[in-house]
Amino acid sequence: MKALVLDFDGVIAQSAPESFRVALRTYRQLNPGSALAKREPKELYQGFVELMPLGNRAEDFGVALRALEGGTKISDQETYNAFYGALDPGWRREFHRLFYEVRAAFAAEDPLGWRALLPPYRAFLEVLRRHAGEVQLAIASAKDSASVRVLLESYGVKELFRPELILDKEAGVHKTSHLQHLHRLLGFPYKDFTFVDDKVNHLDAVSQLGVRCALAAWGYNGPRERALAHAHGHLVCALNEAETMLFASSPGPGEKR
Repeated sequence: MKALVLDFDGVIAQSAPESFRVALRTYRQLNPGSALAKREPKELYQGFVELMPLGNRAEDFGVALRALEGGTKISDQETYNAFYGALDPGWRREFHRLFYEVRAAFAAEDPLGWRALLPPYRAFLEVLRRHAGEVQLAIASAKDSASVRVLLESYGVKELFRPELILDKEAGVHKTSHLQHLHRLLGFPYKDFTFVDDKVNHLDAVSQLGVRCALAAWGYNGPRERALAHAHGHLVCALNEAETMLFASSPGPGEKR
């Protein structure tokens, strides 16, 4: 491995509380007559977290809340994709746009409160510090780069990442775009990259490039995602196993992961 590429939310940061808070504010602002305005956030949070691994971008937070509002049962990726596709694309785009506006306003008005909802996985950051000189560290995130940089600095690890290796939502809708950009920038073969994400759908797409992929089992995925990642041939790393699994030698052709 020459480059370790990390998703941000769910891998570096425990982001579900912040994502939920911002998504719910966005949803209520976009749909003022929504029944969700009458429900307590704690009633919605667990269902929101269970749906997070099935989405890709901020618009998917709105899709999850729409499903929860209507009581739609979504148990797998296929069901989620069908529900997503049935929603008005214009509404999804507007939710996506407004989500970042609401987040920026929250971070500006209450920076301490905003950062408090985004604590890091400190044990994983220690792993990165120990191995920072061995590989290129990069970020491939759907989060905006301004937020990522502020948070990395608050975690004390900003110096581990070269600025040009922090890629955000502007790099593309899919994580394959992020990896392709890093491949061109660094000049490494895809087989020398390892990509860590907390969503199996991202790993499935990126693995088609020839990249070694690993599910961060300390993220917001559950047994459903872990079993699926195993079935699809990805590494599945618990936090206490991440250092050994990620930084040990990659398996050769035909070797068991």
